[in-house]
Amino acid sequence: MLALRNLCELCVKLFMDKLQLENQYKTLCNTLIAEKNSNGFWTGKLSSSALAVAVSIVVIKLKGLPNHEEKVYKGLNWLFSNVNADGGYGDTPESESNVSTSFLSYAAISFCHTEEFHGTVVLLGIENYLESQGISLKSGDISKSVLSHYGKDYTFSVPILSMLMICGMLGEEDILRVPQLPFEFTLLPASFYRFINMQVVSYAIPALVAVGIYTFKKKRSKFLAKAIRNKSIKPAINKLSGLVPESGGFLEAIPLTAFVSMCLISCGYADNSIVDKGIDFIYKQQRENGSWPIDTDLSTWVTTLSIKALGDNLFSTFNPESIELMKKHLLKLQYKDKHPFNGAERGGWGWTSFSGSVPDADDTSGAILALLEMYQGKDDEKQAIIDGCNWLANIQNSDGGIPTFCKGWGRLPFDSSCADLTGHTLLAFTRSIDVLGDKITTTQKAKFINCIKRAIIYLQKNQHRLGLWMPLWFGNQQTADKKNPVYGTAKVATYLQDCLKCKWIDYKLRVEFQLMLTTAQNYLIQQQNNDGSWGGYKEIIGSIEETSLAICALAKKDRDACLKGFTWLEREYNSNGLKSSPIGLYFAALWYDEKLYPLTFYVEALRRILEEKT
Repeated sequence: MLALRNLCELCVKLFMDKLQLENQYKTLCNTLIAEKNSNGFWTGKLSSSALAVAVSIVVIKLKGLPNHEEKVYKGLNWLFSNVNADGGYGDTPESESNVSTSFLSYAAISFCHTEEFHGTVVLLGIENYLESQGISLKSGDISKSVLSHYGKDYTFSVPILSMLMICGMLGEEDILRVPQLPFEFTLLPASFYRFINMQVVSYAIPALVAVGIYTFKKKRSKFLAKAIRNKSIKPAINKLSGLVPESGGFLEAIPLTAFVSMCLISCGYADNSIVDKGIDFIYKQQRENGSWPIDTDLSTWVTTLSIKALGDNLFSTFNPESIELMKKHLLKLQYKDKHPFNGAERGGWGWTSFSGSVPDADDTSGAILALLEMYQGKDDEKQAIIDGCNWLANIQNSDGGIPTFCKGWGRLPFDSSCADLTGHTLLAFTRSIDVLGDKITTTQKAKFINCIKRAIIYLQKNQHRLGLWMPLWFGNQQTADKKNPVYGTAKVATYLQDCLKCKWIDYKLRVEFQLMLTTAQNYLIQQQNNDGSWGGYKEIIGSIEETSLAICALAKKDRDACLKGFTWLEREYNSNGLKSSPIGLYFAALWYDEKLYPLTFYVEALRRILEEKT
């Protein structure tokens, strides 16, 4: 009798759990639907950035266009309103202070403030913060500290130091330490770049040119180097002119565009069309509250995240017209020709619908998988998916891993292969073969399977003995090393889990997938906090993003751990709403958060657990 009563209680609990999850799923699906714009896709919203504000107001003041004072005033007001309690600035309003963003904010406030809008108190606060980090503005430590923060990667450190020079913050000792970017090398064919250690990543050509010319003009050079660089300036600027997108923003990135424009203005090219287009781009990106984000948006990325979050429920959530609109949007965004910015071949997708975007592996994989969710057998869909897979196959590195933009032409982290992109690509190949079947030619299929096998070897070699993988473009500001193994492991594990659903996979591949998956899932179970949440590691404060992603990876493995996670998620949602966390890492380790990350990840977690039989 007692056993029967316990069984009944368990059944009731399972029923109530499921009912509660279904209600939460419906609520969040309605929120996700409401976020879709009238053009049929999602835009999201990137966090405001103190760094983006600082560089923007400096370049606007340098250019000195009519009515620039209002934009500078609004930017200054935002900075004054968003200083951290310790006096410093972080990359987002939710971020802890860091040295480089605090330096830039200090420089911008010093350079832009007026008698009417004085920033003495804020400047003093930044000075106190920097002193707490062992840095004195009077000592010549500035260059040393910025270079130390970014290490061998000069992609951001040298532009930052250039702005500090422009704002009059660096003394002679600091200026001597600023590395010279070899802008003359950009005149060589792109195929040579991988053989030259330029210490900037592959997408940073605009900064390499503009900042390189500025630092060359600011510093002394040896006779031969000076002669070569003098002759290289005009052709380098001509090359840079050819890279400016229609929007005027290099990579749609506010900091990159501002750094390029301020350096050109400061070395005598204020009237160049590159600067005019860049300033116009920056003008348009300022928000009503006076701030700027780091980039226009991640609309393609958050659109594919939204579609994949709904998965098999997509067709029951949206009517056929809406789905057709989403599909047409994604098909239109695929690059049909070689990209003028970085010479990428046709077939890839970038992160946004705006013209400054360039194709990358994560967005291409995401677009392929989103199209497969909406696939109805049409020739244009099939061709787009195959072209996307070919693009991914062609950028696979010799180690079997997948880089972000192109086969790495440098040794810097953001040009390297990484586990999360490799796992994403692996699923794109695997599902494409499964869904398209014999519509993929034998030759193409053999090529994709070879890529799959090489990607598996990469993932096996790069899976830590504890089962974890580290991501490249995501981290956690609360961890000691700023890394996020929970994110990386959860994403790769979920990709492997979905690969195992594909019917064509043979026994050998299935065993290899399962071995990696089981070890990864065991790692994630061990990282769950006592309150049910997940952070970057165990005992790191949990977030909606990391908790939802861990549940996605464990939905088939450990229902109890997932339900404990959902209990925390519901409590967090009821207390703070869909609060986003700064887990995103932008170019050269600049933190951001995105409004739609917690929503899309939460919806996917709910969908996956509800698909499992209780």
